Amino acid sequence: MSRLDALRLRARLNALLRDFFAARGVLEVETPMMSRAGNTDPNIASFALEFGGRTDGAPRTRWLRTSAEYPMKRLLAAGVGDCYELGRVFRDGEAGGRHNPEFTMLEWYRVGWTLEPLIDETAALVQAALALVGREATLRKVSYRDLYREALGLDPMTASMAELQAAFAGHVAPEGLTRDDWLDLLMTHHIQPAFAPGQLLAMHDYPASQCALAKVARRDDVDVAERFELYLGPLELANGYHELTDADEQRARFGRDHVVRDTRGAVLPPLDEALLGALADGLPDCSGVALGVDRLLMAMLGSNAIADVLAFDFAHA
Repeated sequence: MSRLDALRLRARLNALLRDFFAARGVLEVETPMMSRAGNTDPNIASFALEFGGRTDGAPRTRWLRTSAEYPMKRLLAAGVGDCYELGRVFRDGEAGGRHNPEFTMLEWYRVGWTLEPLIDETAALVQAALALVGREATLRKVSYRDLYREALGLDPMTASMAELQAAFAGHVAPEGLTRDDWLDLLMTHHIQPAFAPGQLLAMHDYPASQCALAKVARRDDVDVAERFELYLGPLELANGYHELTDADEQRARFGRDHVVRDTRGAVLPPLDEALLGALADGLPDCSGVALGVDRLLMAMLGSNAIADVLAFDFAHA
């Protein structure tokens, strides 16, 4: 397929996404791309820029959003209800075969939902998109714990560091690697590449240490993060959470992020006080998910290069 054909397919996909949510009564919103606050996640780098106009004492440094999550949660706290945004987001340092510093993300929130119906809705959306190119995919749901047990014969929740290292059949310098780093290496190098190409796999109930902005719950004998990731074959498409609503806990997690960033010598973006204030005012119980639209287009076309689905990638922008 030519680049122009890919652009035409993107237009058809955008129309499908909007029709999908209109049929379900989910409101489309637009939120700012620039913010006073940046993303504190230690594994995500934000772009910063300087505003040259009048600020009336406000900071000149503004941060390009890495997702629409924070302002959308402010809208949820204000009572907007079920909503979605389809727009551009920005991440510094991410350019390559499957990454571009600016890309398109679809993000939506369902008030009063747990992860189970959101997983089903996310899969239905991807299946509808695949139908545009005459493809199908079945859905499989599996817990993080069960998937590691099946693939590697170890329990990711209780295995020792030595057991995790022994399961990794590769060469990597162990210095500075945490337990979660080893789990991620096992996923990307040993588990994910074996995912069936025609299958949508929803992996849920992550280790509590990987909670990010998700709630933590007790499952059997361990605490787990109420989150999921959706894969089509080995390609990750979406990441969803049963959203954390506790402002104090969210502030503590931001603080822990800053500690990690500081040890790495990374920039410490300002905390999003507007988000924390919205959580304190009362974020309704909800679940949300972010889906990479460029990744979805790549999957639809069977491509491994994000440049194939962009008008101009970073090297040619």
